[in-house]
Amino acid sequence: MFERFTKDARDVVKSAYEHVEGSGGGGGCVEPEHLLLALLDREGSRGSFALTALGLGERRGSVREALREARRRAGLTQAETDALAGLGIDVEEIVARVEDVHGVGALAGDRKDKRWWSGRVSFSRGAKDVLERSLRVALAQRDRNIGDEHILLALTLRPDVPAEVLADHGVTYESLVRVLYGSGGEAKAG
Repeated sequence: MFERFTKDARDVVKSAYEHVEGSGGGGGCVEPEHLLLALLDREGSRGSFALTALGLGERRGSVREALREARRRAGLTQAETDALAGLGIDVEEIVARVEDVHGVGALAGDRKDKRWWSGRVSFSRGAKDVLERSLRVALAQRDRNIGDEHILLALTLRPDVPAEVLADHGVTYESLVRVLYGSGGEAKAG
């Protein structure tokens, strides 16, 4: 599958690895959130064009902050947090208690004291799913190669934190397809 990735898509994967390593997660996993962070860093690609066209250009910091907050909540989406609140479980209170005992970011999974594991960075099941979906998205659009825009589209299709954060910022699968392909379905952006 990776032979079908464009340079932009390969750069997103490489940058996602760097986000994991930069967070002190040596031996950690590339998560869908890391793929989104890598996409937010891009300039001059179809994916970055689409994000800018949908008004995310100047609000990328807000997306990063929303991802940090979700990571602090152990990766729970806001919908999951709300559902737990409906059952009387205050996620913020739990996070505060855990952080009081174990330090800020204890539930984030990216603490720097992971001496017990020094393995290589790999892909989580979620990140693998995003990359597999990007292939299906490219095929559905009749594109020969997988670009960073296909990774972005795949992130919006997987019900988890990146999709929720993007939707909260006005970026959905439908809006991306409109920007990237127009109503005729053929490549438009970039």
